Amino acid sequence: MADFTLDNDLTITPTLRLPADCLHYRFTRSSGPGGQNVNKVSTRVTVYFDVDACPAFSAAQRYRIRERLSTRINKAGQLYVTASADRSQAANRRAARERLAELIREALARRIQRRKTRTPPSAKRRRLQDKRRRSQTKNMRSDRGGHGD
Repeated sequence: MADFTLDNDLTITPTLRLPADCLHYRFTRSSGPGGQNVNKVSTRVTVYFDVDACPAFSAAQRYRIRERLSTRINKAGQLYVTASADRSQAANRRAARERLAELIREALARRIQRRKTRTPPSAKRRRLQDKRRRSQTKNMRSDRGGHGD
């Protein structure tokens, strides 16, 4: 259960990179089936990223990350991602780093504002005509309708 920092930066976008010293890794044993490998080797990887301590983001970007990823940020203010699907530590490390980058990318993406639209008058007319037609059909089926029996 050692805590490590790796040498390479994490690329979020072509213009945004997280410095390697902002990422901290924790390696633990994975759960589930796997025989001796699971019992002996610490292959589960948890990547911790301190949002407030990283100089790569502006205040607005930090706020957006904290707001949109609040459920993934612990009480210490660290965003964390865990990966344990693979049998090797290196593969899990790559997967965790990619998942972290994807989360940050999605959090920083600007959401498109929905434009309010109005229902066209022709659509309202069509809807009301269909309503009248259905009403007449059902009225014809009733006892007081046009059967005449």
